[in-house]
Amino acid sequence: MAQKKSGFVALVGRPNVGKSTLMNHLIGQKIAITSDKPQTTRNQIRTIYTDSRGQIVFLDTPGIHKAKNKLGEYMVSAAEHTFQEVDVILWLVEPTTFIGAGERHIAEELGKTNIPVILVINKIDKLKKREDILTYIDVYKDVCDFAEIVPLSALKETNKELLLSLLFKYLPEGPQFYDEETVTDQPMRQIAAELIREKALRLLSDEIPHGIAVTIEKMQERPNGIIDVEASIICEKDSHKGIVIGKGGAMLKRIGSDARREIEHMMDAKVNLQLWVKVRREWRDSELYMKNYGYNVKDL
Repeated sequence: MAQKKSGFVALVGRPNVGKSTLMNHLIGQKIAITSDKPQTTRNQIRTIYTDSRGQIVFLDTPGIHKAKNKLGEYMVSAAEHTFQEVDVILWLVEPTTFIGAGERHIAEELGKTNIPVILVINKIDKLKKREDILTYIDVYKDVCDFAEIVPLSALKETNKELLLSLLFKYLPEGPQFYDEETVTDQPMRQIAAELIREKALRLLSDEIPHGIAVTIEKMQERPNGIIDVEASIICEKDSHKGIVIGKGGAMLKRIGSDARREIEHMMDAKVNLQLWVKVRREWRDSELYMKNYGYNVKDL
């Protein structure tokens, strides 16, 4: 009988290239939050894919970008730190004929490792002609010493199975790290907080989202099975608080009802969600606040 494979795979790339979408589709359910705004992922998220070939532990990292505050520095450090602890790196890029400074920085970091790097050219569903993909492969092929190059659509799941088989090809043989039922090592509270943050990111205007954090104050199950969740949305300015709440509380209500539906789906239970909005000025530059909201610089 063939020995099973098992190992860790990091997803890296610039903000908004589709890392979380790809990870969600690879494991077959939603764990990481997604939005069309960059820098959605702030912490390293682990998800687990298991089949007859073995087990892949995916590490979705924050997008690598030019940091503007302590939170930004934390995110970049979390992403680059991940390079050191995995068996394979998936570098996601978009189809483009121009390789910018951000991509070149990632290529430079990847060049320092001896880990196999698979280049994934994502969003090929957006191409007008399929043969255009050859142009994009040509642009990237010499940027790094790639083990493989895979054109892919995370959204449409094009070439998903090809990518999984290539990952197993490069993983070492070994026992599973998690049991077969596990799909993430994230605690339920953290996933719930992230789902609330996702809804806020999607519904609010551009100037606010990066200044938002979500904390779960209470998560408790009643004897009848209903789960009470109390959460606070943290923003940086009083003016932002007004926008998050909205006219007559309408925006907060929308965020709450959208988030509640997804949390109920995830927990397979009825949820009573209550949201508050708090102002913590400049929290993204405060190590104490960042630690309280789950971004611990000392862990890196």
